[in-house]
Amino acid sequence: MKRHGMEKFGEIFTQTQANGMDQHQQIRGRECLSNVQRIVVKVGSSTISDNLRINEAALDGLVHDLATVKQKGIEVILVTSGAIAAGWPYLGLSTKPQTLPELQASAAVGQIRLMAAYEERFRHYQQVCSTHLLTQDDFSDRKRYTRMNDALQALLQLDAIPIINENDSVAVDEIKVGDNDTLSAYVTNLVQADLLVILSDQQGFFTEDPRQNPDSELIHTVNVISEEMWKAAGQAGTTSGTGGMTTKLRAAEIVTASGEMVVIAYGREPLIVTRLLKGELLGTLFLPNTRISGRKRWIAYSRPPKGYLVVDNGARDALVQGGKSLLPAGVRRVEGHFNYSDTVSCFTENGAEFARGLINYNSTEVSKLAGKQTQDIEKILGYHDYDEIIHRDNLVLLG
Repeated sequence: MKRHGMEKFGEIFTQTQANGMDQHQQIRGRECLSNVQRIVVKVGSSTISDNLRINEAALDGLVHDLATVKQKGIEVILVTSGAIAAGWPYLGLSTKPQTLPELQASAAVGQIRLMAAYEERFRHYQQVCSTHLLTQDDFSDRKRYTRMNDALQALLQLDAIPIINENDSVAVDEIKVGDNDTLSAYVTNLVQADLLVILSDQQGFFTEDPRQNPDSELIHTVNVISEEMWKAAGQAGTTSGTGGMTTKLRAAEIVTASGEMVVIAYGREPLIVTRLLKGELLGTLFLPNTRISGRKRWIAYSRPPKGYLVVDNGARDALVQGGKSLLPAGVRRVEGHFNYSDTVSCFTENGAEFARGLINYNSTEVSKLAGKQTQDIEKILGYHDYDEIIHRDNLVLLG
């Protein structure tokens, strides 16, 4: 990539810049990884399969790496893809299925085989593992979310390695997380892990797609995920995967905004996780923002917003600078269909999302209340359940 374009990527540290520094300076920014106590590792189909079939050697290497990390006293949670790749060859299919029923059938068969493969390998290292098949509903519902967290915390305390996948055998659009990059970000926030490592078919995040431009540069460290980075993110690079660099960048955004670190690295690199935790300059490290509570993580990042509100500048300032609640008078426009306690996004009049929160009224009610005074709520609706559209305690500021 031409050097004059590098400034577009904001606060980053590229391979070219690293080459002009000594080894101590290069790895100094990685010292924080040595303090990690709990880690989520996401492995994609492209890392553990070839030609749409599970690669046994790659699986051996992954388990060896994670067992090595675990034996050093670090808690490990694995989010894995690969159920469909593990299943469809045993159903008499000549190619990867394309229809939803065949994909679900392949996942149902493959999940058993995939988990059996993991269990056998981890047992070789005297490690106990568990399996969890999740959907978006498990993260959206607060009670299920907390119960799931309780179970995972208990497993970690009992020295087990939870292995998580989306429940592709039953998931449809309405209840799908959609990709395991996002799922791994949800899990990282759920268990408040210190680090998410996304193992990819790429060395990390580049200034451009390296498959299209061999002169693109690996970005070693990211402080801020810029608009230019979103533009540089490409599509899925393999036929076995469902996510590309865009979904990985989205996962990094979710986790770093919650206050934890993310690394994107090449999954076939030997002992990649072990070496990352030792501070080796591998992959792309995304540095965290200010840490937020588990409940606020759930509000902001574990359930997709059901709609959005456009608020005026005065209300925006009251929320951001004054720490206030959102009142009816500040709402200018309502979009989407939502019910009480759904997550709703708040946008400025210029179209920038700046907050998310749990709504106190449904979309029809908020539309009637938009721009009105609090004392008029009962006259407009016939009842007055709350003064606020979104209470401050249920609001999370973004960015």
